[in-house]
Amino acid sequence: MTREPLLTTASRDTVLRVDGLHSYYGRAHILADVALEARAGEVVALMGRNGAGKSTTLKCIMGLVRPARGHVAFLGEDITGRDPYRISRLGLAYVPEDRRIFTELTVMENLEVGRQPPRPGAPRWTPERLFALFPNLAGMRNRPGGRMSGGEQQMLTIARSLMGNPSAVLLDEPSEGLAPLIVEQMAATIRELKAEGLTVLLSEQNLHFAALVADRACIIEKGRIRWHGTMAGLAADAEVRTAYLTV
Repeated sequence: MTREPLLTTASRDTVLRVDGLHSYYGRAHILADVALEARAGEVVALMGRNGAGKSTTLKCIMGLVRPARGHVAFLGEDITGRDPYRISRLGLAYVPEDRRIFTELTVMENLEVGRQPPRPGAPRWTPERLFALFPNLAGMRNRPGGRMSGGEQQMLTIARSLMGNPSAVLLDEPSEGLAPLIVEQMAATIRELKAEGLTVLLSEQNLHFAALVADRACIIEKGRIRWHGTMAGLAADAEVRTAYLTV
């Protein structure tokens, strides 16, 4: 089994960097020495089976879980353990797996909840630009979030995050539970975000989906990064896929 080396030095265009991250739930050691980075305009997939530590890694980055040790840097600034709202204001967006839209608010009202001022170096999003990116939402501007399908709610959650004009986005299992057609639409959306210059770190189990959108992959197993490399390298390494991704 071949393993490509982990990144050890930050690149000049590094947007997000995680070094030596450890996290516990009670006495359970969930993350152990997790290290990864995502560069400007890059899509990185954090892959692994259920319970491997993918969501906890994203939550530690976003400040929703306090790491016991290690460091998280965003745009060169140490954000380790900061409050989530402070991290959001720096331009890092988070899309949780369970969506968490406001079901009684309309699509437009949900978007307004996420609005933040434009920030230098980041794409500027408006409702009209987002409706062009998510055509399914354009025809339901006044529909309450609770009357939308799961795929439409996922689109709305991402659109609401983009209203904050972020420089980078954390996506937790964006393809989970979606119909195949919606999965393809979601992949096209992530590729468009990359074209806009956004950095995307996504947690994902679906190898097909990750291959559609990601430049690189980090595989996590039992809280440790076991493999890192390009998506092409992962596609060529059946042993790695069998060891860490098959159920």
